[in-house]
Amino acid sequence: MAGERILIVDDNPINMKLVSFLLDKRGYQVKCATGAEEALEVLRTFRPALILMDMQMPGIDGFELTRRLKADPAMRGITIVAVTAYAMKGDEQRVRDAGCDGYLVKPIDTRTLPQVIAGYLSSGARP
Repeated sequence: MAGERILIVDDNPINMKLVSFLLDKRGYQVKCATGAEEALEVLRTFRPALILMDMQMPGIDGFELTRRLKADPAMRGITIVAVTAYAMKGDEQRVRDAGCDGYLVKPIDTRTLPQVIAGYLSSGARP
């Protein structure tokens, strides 16, 4: 699905740079935001098909940002995939209850990430 727009929201610059590199290399149009406020600013002019959302961020966390985006009629069709270290029993349900359409556990498997993203894009909602 080369050319699809993806927004990465992550406060860890190393994680963001790695995922951005992997997806950019596959032909996706990638934008990055280091937090919720920056993500909201990016979303004013960039409408992604998919958002990779870090759930643990200072200030407005990924749970709250996801709830806000899913409550906005203009944004609710964007596929949001949680990228999180939360991997205990019940964590995936908590992420889905916030409105996320998918769930990836850190550390990310860089070998399979492009295929996983392609799967979400081919089956996910469109903005």
